[in-house]
Amino acid sequence: MNFEEFKENPIDDFKAAENPGLMEYAHTAGGAVIRPEDMGKVKGKAQMAMRQQTFDQLEKIYRQMEFLNKQAEGIKSRIEVSERIYNAQMSFEPVINHHYYLYERKDGSDMLSMVSPEEWGRKIPFNRFLAKVFLLADHTWKVDFVEVERESIEI
Repeated sequence: MNFEEFKENPIDDFKAAENPGLMEYAHTAGGAVIRPEDMGKVKGKAQMAMRQQTFDQLEKIYRQMEFLNKQAEGIKSRIEVSERIYNAQMSFEPVINHHYYLYERKDGSDMLSMVSPEEWGRKIPFNRFLAKVFLLADHTWKVDFVEVERESIEI
C-alpha cells in the first residue's frame, strides 16, 4: 500500500458504514449502548398518564356541571316563589330592594304585605305568616325567612 492510496481513504470500506447514525447498534467501541424498548411498558405508561389527565378533566367538568345545576335550581326556585307572590293579593306596588311579608289568609289565599308579623301587635289578622321576601332588580323574589314551625310549607 502506497501513500497515495492511504491519502484517499485511510479506512477500509469493508469495516466502515456509510450512515453510522442509522445503525441499530453502536458502531464504535465507545458508542452508546442501544437497547430496544419494551413497547408494552411504554404504551402502558402513556395510557396511564392519558387516563389520569382525562379523568382530571372530566372531574373538573363534573364539578362545573354540579355548580350550574345548583344555579339552575336556585333560579327555578326563585321563579316558583315569584309566581306564587305575584298571584297573591297586594294592595300596593312593590319597590325593588325592599322586604315584604307573605301571609296566608283564613280562606287559604296568599297576601303580600309591607307589615311584618311583629308590627301587627297581639294578633295577626291572617291564618299564618309564610315568609319574609325581598324584591330583586329582575322582579323575582328572594326568600329571606320562612316560618320555621311549618317547614312543610314550600314557597
